[in-house]
Amino acid sequence: MDIRVAAYTVITDGTRVLLAHWNEHGRSGWTLPGGGIESGEDPADAAVREVREETGYDAELDELIGVHSHVIPESQRISGHGPLQGLRIVYRAHILGGTLTDELDGSTDEAQWFELADVVNLRKVSLVDIGLQFAGLVAV
Repeated sequence: MDIRVAAYTVITDGTRVLLAHWNEHGRSGWTLPGGGIESGEDPADAAVREVREETGYDAELDELIGVHSHVIPESQRISGHGPLQGLRIVYRAHILGGTLTDELDGSTDEAQWFELADVVNLRKVSLVDIGLQFAGLVAV
């Protein structure tokens, strides 16, 4: 079994949440800004780096709000062989500066603020709901 460790952020601004549009290998959906941790990288540093890459914003982490583990069967993997365990570390964060910018040549292709009430109707990955629950937020 392969293991992938990744760090993500829940960033809100009043009644809005910042999401990135994941678009890779013919699959897509809105997700939390974040992604895989590079070899030797601290998860907190990875979360901040990924926010910058995917959204154009500089972020600061506020707190660790949860860790989620899930297993993807081989039949549902995008690449690789055998099952994949995903370990997802989720932080609450806030924006320090920067400008909303879409990522180029990455696994996401757009970043956007959404009203929390509208998140329920988005085509999204399950991590969005998990992160919102960790943060004590519920999309109506």
